[in-house]
Amino acid sequence: MREYDLRVDPYRPGLGPETELRSLLLWLREDETVRREARGRIGSSPAIAAPGGTPMGSPGFDLLQLAVGTSLSTGSLVFSVLQWQASRRRPPALTVRRGPYEITLTGDEADDPEALHRIVAALENGSGDADPDEADDGTA
Repeated sequence: MREYDLRVDPYRPGLGPETELRSLLLWLREDETVRREARGRIGSSPAIAAPGGTPMGSPGFDLLQLAVGTSLSTGSLVFSVLQWQASRRRPPALTVRRGPYEITLTGDEADDPEALHRIVAALENGSGDADPDEADDGTA
């Protein structure tokens, strides 16, 4: 199993992180490629510390945690997320984290094969410089 955290910035205008993440989770559950291999839940980020060091509290439900089986490629997951962003009138930027590696998807990456390759390589291998013979080609 691989684990991913997806976040929507709670301070940007729009429908709000909880609504956007619930929409994304529903989208992933409806995607035939993803639904059998991914399990998700909505949660909250840890409390944010104020400048004085006291906790300000969580901004609400702003985190989608995904557990993904090994038969689903990172490329397939990223492609499904980008399709969801393309379906939104005002697509939110999503921060995707796997372990210590983090990338931001704006939706513009769907039209740039090189950017897609770098994103998948970063999430799979921890860098954008993966060997093309070893990189995930996006097929499941």
